[in-house]
Amino acid sequence: MREPFEIGGFTVPAGARATLDLPVSVMSDHTPVSMSVHVVHGRRPGPVLFVSAAIHGDEVIGVEIARRLLRAPQLEKIAGTLLVVPIVNAFGFMTQSRYLPDRRDLNRSFPGSEGGSLAGRLAHIFMTEIVERSDLGIDLHSAAIHRTNLPQIRVSPASDATIRYADAFGAPVVMISKLRDGSLRKAAQERGVDVLLFEGGEGLRFDELSARAGLAGILRVMNAMGMVARRGIATVREAPVHARTSSWVRAPVGGLLRTFKAAGEYVEVGDLLGRISDPFGEVRKDVLGETDGIIVGRTNLPFVHEGDALFHIAKTTSADVEMRIDMIANQLDGDPMFDEDEII
Repeated sequence: MREPFEIGGFTVPAGARATLDLPVSVMSDHTPVSMSVHVVHGRRPGPVLFVSAAIHGDEVIGVEIARRLLRAPQLEKIAGTLLVVPIVNAFGFMTQSRYLPDRRDLNRSFPGSEGGSLAGRLAHIFMTEIVERSDLGIDLHSAAIHRTNLPQIRVSPASDATIRYADAFGAPVVMISKLRDGSLRKAAQERGVDVLLFEGGEGLRFDELSARAGLAGILRVMNAMGMVARRGIATVREAPVHARTSSWVRAPVGGLLRTFKAAGEYVEVGDLLGRISDPFGEVRKDVLGETDGIIVGRTNLPFVHEGDALFHIAKTTSADVEMRIDMIANQLDGDPMFDEDEII
């Protein structure tokens, strides 16, 4: 029998699971705010994995992925320990905002400090109670409001093992990207814990493809870590597309945008991505591809100002990647559901 798992002054016996509330702060009206973590502590020894969502309070698709994960039957016979924090930034979640009440971005506030700003204190609690107890993390994000992201994994190139976990996740694209100061990924890596960052969908919205990609990917990583058996987890049939650089195509003028390309499509230099016109139709400006690659994100708003980011393109060199991404999406659509409420 394994030793109990201890976190935030609570104890979870081996073979048990529990939702625990870690105190964070008290609001101005004296309402206490906590960070809730669900602990699944297996009977068998194994690694500790954390899954977090809503570090940005308006990125709700991760909350739905976490809900589905906690209902997955594979967790009944888990080896090791799973820590799931569906809502890290409860302040932003309640107000449907990316930010904290002090207008700070939590994902630029790590590792934080015990006596710092509200963002710094929340980051410190997450680092000490969750990250430092873990061997690997999966952090769930979406695009900001009025934008959408193709399901993708972002990972640093520091560890071959982490790249293997990113491939095991099975998202359509793996973006190998640098770490930003103040980000969870960088602060965690400095403490020896690598983090896979999942991006998919749009802020304040659910979408089924991103939810399925996130859930299937987490279970695949857990299988690769030896935490759960493969039974009931779909095998990756197409290897993800790897990209090391990306860039945004920006609006050359302001006006109303009509888009001709969607996330997941392959484009080449000079391809027509969209067209911007004024309300009278007297001015028209084409938005053209500036590099060969896959569209991994784009704006959903027709209203654009000069310089606005419109299409996020991950640089690749082969047009067959679009077919591979279509096959991955089709597989996700055909995978069995884990619970009857999944159709959104």
